[in-house]
Amino acid sequence: MSAMPRTSLDAMEVALDAKRFPHHKSDAVWFEVNDRLRQSIATLIGAHAEDVALTTGASSGLQAVALGLTWQPGDEVIVAQGEFPLQHATWAPMQHREGVTMKVVVPQGAFPSADDLIAAMSPRTRVVSASHVRFDDGSLLDAPRVAAACHAHGALFVLDVTQSCGAVPMDVATLGADFIVCAGYKWLLSPYGTGFFWAKPGVRDVLRPAPFYWMGQDARTFATLNLKDPAPASGAKRWDSAETSSYFNFNLTAMDASAAFVCRVGAAAVQAHNRALIEHLFARLPDGLSPASPPAPEGRGPFGCFVAATAEATAALHQHLLRHDVFVSLRDGKIRVSPHLFNTVDDIERLLAVARSA
Repeated sequence: MSAMPRTSLDAMEVALDAKRFPHHKSDAVWFEVNDRLRQSIATLIGAHAEDVALTTGASSGLQAVALGLTWQPGDEVIVAQGEFPLQHATWAPMQHREGVTMKVVVPQGAFPSADDLIAAMSPRTRVVSASHVRFDDGSLLDAPRVAAACHAHGALFVLDVTQSCGAVPMDVATLGADFIVCAGYKWLLSPYGTGFFWAKPGVRDVLRPAPFYWMGQDARTFATLNLKDPAPASGAKRWDSAETSSYFNFNLTAMDASAAFVCRVGAAAVQAHNRALIEHLFARLPDGLSPASPPAPEGRGPFGCFVAATAEATAALHQHLLRHDVFVSLRDGKIRVSPHLFNTVDDIERLLAVARSA
C-alpha cells in the first residue's frame, strides 16, 4: 500500500470542498479528470488513451477478460503456482462455469520463469495469465517471450502489472500482451479501489458485449451523451467501472494527481533508485539472512525480498522489525522491502541495524 504524494492529497481536499458546493462546478468536471487520467496511464505504458479503461483494480480487468471470452470445454488457462490470489479467484470458477481447465504450473527453478509458462502450453491453451512482477519474490517475467509463444500457439496473454507499473519502464508494444490489468494503490501511488485495464486494439473485439457503465460512451460532454439507448464506447472506455466518472469521485481525483506525478518523476528514475537500495541491502545482509529474490537486478522488479534460516525465524524477524518502526511486509514466508524515492541508504542501514539486533 503506497503512501500518496502531497499533490494527490491536495487534489482530494479540493474535490471534497467542491462536493460541498457542487452547483459551482460545470458539467465538464464529469469528463476532465477521466480524460487526463487516461492520458497519464497511456503515457506510462506507451499506449493510446482510448485503449485504457478506468477500473477499481486489477481484478476488474481480469474479470472482463474471463467473462468476455467465448469458451469451449477443455480450453486451458495457464497460471503459475503461488500467483497473487486474484488469478485463482478469477480463473478457478471458470472451470465450473465454462468447463475451462486451469493449469497451475510449478516452477522448475528457484523462481517462476517464462520457460515454465511456455513449456506448459498445449494446443488447448487459450489464455496465459501472469504477473509482470511477482508479489511474493519480486521476480520479473520476460513478458515479450511469453507473448510471442502465446501468439504462436494462438493463445491470448493477460499481464498483471500491479507490481511494476510506475516503477518499471514499460511499453505495450514491447511487452506484447493482449490485455493488461493493474491496481493503482501500489507504484501508481493512488488510493485503494483504483486501477486500469488496457485492451489491445484488434484483440479487444474478441470479448463479447456485456453490461456497461452508462457513461462508458464515446461522448465527452453531457450534451452529446445518449441518455435513451446508449451504446458502449468503441474503445476500452466501455469497460470503465461503474461510477468512475467525475471530479466528485475522490479516488479518481487522487489517482489523476498521482499518475501525473508518476509521469513527471518517470518509472526509470524509481527503478534506478530502488535497484540501488536493494543492491545495498542484499550486499550487507547479516549472517543467517539471505536474498529471496533473483540476484541480478535486471531479473527482479522494484523491490526485494529476504529470509532467515527458517520460516519461523523469518516471521519473528518481521515482527521485530515492525516493533522498531521498520515497516516491511511478510509475504509467503519472505520479508518484502519496497522502497521509493523518499527512502535513502540511511533507511536501509537502519533496517540492517535492527535486523542485526534481533
